[in-house]
Amino acid sequence: MRITVSVNGEEHSRDVEPRLLLVHFLRDTLGLTGTHWGCDTSNCGTCVVLMDGEPVKSCTVLAATAERYEITTVEGLERDGELDPVQRGFHEEHGLQCGFCTPGMLLTARALLNRNPDPTDAEIREAISGQICRCTGYAMIVRSIRWAAEHERST
Repeated sequence: MRITVSVNGEEHSRDVEPRLLLVHFLRDTLGLTGTHWGCDTSNCGTCVVLMDGEPVKSCTVLAATAERYEITTVEGLERDGELDPVQRGFHEEHGLQCGFCTPGMLLTARALLNRNPDPTDAEIREAISGQICRCTGYAMIVRSIRWAAEHERST
C-alpha cells in the first residue's frame, strides 16, 4: 500500500506492506536510525517517537496509521544546527552512558517540557517511567531534564 507520512516536517511517500511497524519504516525505509529498536515487546521505550507531540512506542504503531500525524524523531529535535535544550541537558549533565535508550528519553523529555515547563523530579520520573535505562540509574537523566527545563525558561 502507498502511504505518505510527515516525519520531522518533511513528507515521505512510500509503498509498504500494511503490517510494517513505524519503527521499521523510520529505520529501514527512511534511514532514520536514531530511533532504536530494542525489545520488540513495547517494554523498553528505546523506540519512542512523538506523534503530534505525544510520545509513542513506534514498535506498537503501524506505519500506515501514522499518515495523519506529524512524527518527530530524535533527528528532528535540533533546529538550524542548534541542539534542543533537552539534548544539551543530556550533554551537560551526562544523562547517557551507552546511549541506547537516549533517543526515546530525549523525545519523552521534550514532550514533558512542552506540556509542563517546570516539572518536579517526581513528574520527570513519572514521564520517563515507561522507559528502561540499564546504565545510569536515572539520577543523571532526571538532572539532565531538570537542566533543560531551567535553561529553556531562561532563554
